[in-house]
Amino acid sequence: MSLEKTWRWFGPGDLITLDELRQIGVEGIVTSLHHIPKGRSWPVDEILKAKQLIEEKGMRWSVVESLPVSEEIKYAGEERDQLIDNYIESIRNLGACGIDTVCYNFMPVIDWIRTDLHYKFPDGTESLYFSLAEFVAFEIFILNREGARDDYPDHVVEKAVAFGEKMTEKQRNELVDTIIVKTQGFIDGIKVDGEIDPVRIFQNLLALYDGVDQTVLRENLKYFLEQIIPEAEKAGVRFAIHPDDPPMPVLGLPRIVSTADDIRWIMNAVDSLSNGFTFCTGSLSVNPVNDLPGILKEFSDKVQFVHLRNTHLEANRNFYESGHISGRVDMYQILKSLLGEQNSRKAHSRTDYRLPMRVDHGLRMLSDFNHDYNPGYPLIGRMKGFAELRGLEYGIIRMLEQA
Repeated sequence: MSLEKTWRWFGPGDLITLDELRQIGVEGIVTSLHHIPKGRSWPVDEILKAKQLIEEKGMRWSVVESLPVSEEIKYAGEERDQLIDNYIESIRNLGACGIDTVCYNFMPVIDWIRTDLHYKFPDGTESLYFSLAEFVAFEIFILNREGARDDYPDHVVEKAVAFGEKMTEKQRNELVDTIIVKTQGFIDGIKVDGEIDPVRIFQNLLALYDGVDQTVLRENLKYFLEQIIPEAEKAGVRFAIHPDDPPMPVLGLPRIVSTADDIRWIMNAVDSLSNGFTFCTGSLSVNPVNDLPGILKEFSDKVQFVHLRNTHLEANRNFYESGHISGRVDMYQILKSLLGEQNSRKAHSRTDYRLPMRVDHGLRMLSDFNHDYNPGYPLIGRMKGFAELRGLEYGIIRMLEQA
């Protein structure tokens, strides 16, 4: 039995249509109600409208990615309890509509971070790249963040200063556009529509986390989980926290979903199958201490959603996304373990035995250059990865059957 083949779709405004996804062989859709502001509860009628749209095309709404967690919940603002109540109402409504899996993150202020959205390979394809030195330069010279120079190794700061002192206005604008606008504005993160100074928004958000260290952020997550997981159990909904991307402290903010120790802490904070995690090979693989097969082995029973992509890790924590079957991740071993987990769940009569998997990100190639797709989410590049992973999975399944 194969993993459930899913695809992230950004709703009716997505340039990639549901009709096209059905032709590719997609079985399930991963999406969100992006038009509902963060912090508001999701009404049943809006959930059903999206669900019906997907089911009319012969697919199912497999995973909500994401039901966004408001910043006030993360830093424990005055409206935290009311926002959690709204969140619980959304959980109940999703469960009542038959939507059973939610991917979410608890990253303060910023979601996934890259410094170059057009990193070119010799063959002409493009990928996403992260340069730690350039990001530190963004902190020092653009955000003017106090203490930024003290938060990173000296050799990284030296490179950042050398880059920042020579940074042109064009390079400055490109970093702001890449880090704040392009990769945060199209998802449920920082909203910059109509704002002439996105840097100011960013600085104001950072200020809200003064005094929030790893211990405080962990306790805020635990408080959140203690409220929502019992309600998720009643509603038949499973939650899957997404790892930090990249899995390292940035911007003076703590990151609490970066290592096996972090995942262990979260799973132990509220012991429930509804408190699970998203196994994202791309995010986890760019922390050199992470042993992905080991993490999967230890927490396999808590995996509720799978993101598959590959990375190449360079010196000084720089990395680029290398496609899907080539890179630091042993995708053969990962897929084999995931298929084994599915078989084990089915043998133990677990209702969540079939794991939804989506091809995460993709190289930009061919006709992708003719379309303004969301960063990291082209059609042809993801379709290539989709085909590669399906082929690898088919070979593993046949091998296991013969064995």
